[in-house]
Amino acid sequence: MESAIPAHLAGPRTLPARMRGGWTPPYPSYVARMQPRIRQVVMAYFGLQPRGEPPAAALADLAAAFAAADGPGHHEVATDGADVVAIAYWDDPARYDRWATAHREPWLGAGDGCGRWAEVLRVGVHEHETLFSSLGRPEGVAALAAGMSGEVAEHGYWGGMRDRIPLSATDPLEPAGSPVVERDADRVRIRPHGGICLIRSGQDWTDTDDAERAMYLGDVEPVLRAGMDFLATEGRRIGCYANRYLTVVRDGGPVERTFGMSWWRSLADLERWAESHPTHVAIFGAAMRYLSTLGPSARLRLYHEVSVVAEGDAVFEYVGCRPGTGLLGALPG
Repeated sequence: MESAIPAHLAGPRTLPARMRGGWTPPYPSYVARMQPRIRQVVMAYFGLQPRGEPPAAALADLAAAFAAADGPGHHEVATDGADVVAIAYWDDPARYDRWATAHREPWLGAGDGCGRWAEVLRVGVHEHETLFSSLGRPEGVAALAAGMSGEVAEHGYWGGMRDRIPLSATDPLEPAGSPVVERDADRVRIRPHGGICLIRSGQDWTDTDDAERAMYLGDVEPVLRAGMDFLATEGRRIGCYANRYLTVVRDGGPVERTFGMSWWRSLADLERWAESHPTHVAIFGAAMRYLSTLGPSARLRLYHEVSVVAEGDAVFEYVGCRPGTGLLGALPG
């Protein structure tokens, strides 16, 4: 059994862990292992709000930009039925800066009548954690990793998410500072307070057989969708600034992979929802019934990545977007 925190990021703990002594996880899980030389990654979400069918040129322009010099090490496309979102990851912030100088503004400011947005964060590897239910198919930032761990200890209990973030050993990861909102005609730029938290949490049922697929889509997915809808429409009162429930798109069509992506005021707010809110209790209960019924034969793959972003390391920009998009309306200004 390994620690989720790699040796090069481990250090003396001044804050208590939530894992109790002698803990043995009830099922195996794994984390992504970045190369020790990687100190910070960039995660960038680029959104397109079409007025009808997404314009092929806008998506082609972004694909071409990703393929250009200094493009991301991994990217993919997803949709929530309204916005088309391209998600890109860099393991070298300087390379992202060069790419952004050449491509970010031309794409955002294209002026073709579509709303466009970019939500970009730089996160230190000590401010971030991942978790996977199985090996063999990395998702998200793990696509940049050197590999995966063996079975880790810090999971299967409330608080494991915090314990897997190296910085949590010495920092309570609380919000700090105040957001800055700048408005210029139909363009809004938001620099959020420090400690804002992003979670991307996904499920992949590509490998399931007909019976398991029917069980997942009939018993689990509707409960998950209800929780995602709650966060999107009512989440602000419990600390969730914005939530999207996205389906991955490949070769122009949806595939059997979805993920929720949500911004939270703090890691603590996310933890409270996960541990006690009825919508997440229902999701957790449905998932546990599903997994206990199938046992080791389950082929559903689950994963998440969680980042707590320092002040000054995230910027959100919205151009010609609908009210309420992303952090619009969630923060004062």
